[in-house]
Amino acid sequence: MPHLPPIENPRGSLMRLAYRMSARQFGKVLTPFKVIYARKPRLLLLAGHIARTMEKGLSIDPALRVLVQVQAARQNGCAFCEDLTLAHAAQNRIGIDRFRALEDFRTSPLFTDREKAALAFAEEATRDRHVRDETWAAMRAHFTEAEIVEVTWVNAAENYFNLQAHTLGIGSDELLARAIAST
Repeated sequence: MPHLPPIENPRGSLMRLAYRMSARQFGKVLTPFKVIYARKPRLLLLAGHIARTMEKGLSIDPALRVLVQVQAARQNGCAFCEDLTLAHAAQNRIGIDRFRALEDFRTSPLFTDREKAALAFAEEATRDRHVRDETWAAMRAHFTEAEIVEVTWVNAAENYFNLQAHTLGIGSDELLARAIAST
């Protein structure tokens, strides 16, 4: 249960529209809408811009982006963010089987060297707010400078959302289960 009570009937036309769109897209109004954005609607515009950039504004492979997002969400204990990201992956036909092996990404043959470099980078940046020289070397071996910036940005954006949802006690909305059932 969230630490702040969900607002079921929002004020203002922007939030009423956002609730309808969320219900249409996800089959329910997402909890962050009720807990965060109903209280501060301007933040929804920022969140929407970040989400659109994640979906359409990056050159890195969407499957790699999702791996980095889930890696951060798991490290931060953000069940909502992990659930939402995996649901998007399922809807976009990004195989979610590898996510079961994410804890063992360093040794698992399910991940490419490029993915392993990005996952180690995201793990260290999230956990330590610092990345070791060896990890930087692996990133430089597998990514262009622009792609390194994108992986860094994806990880930072995911940490931003994780900090909000986890801190406010927003748990899973069971979106992955819905996405799997509808595919």
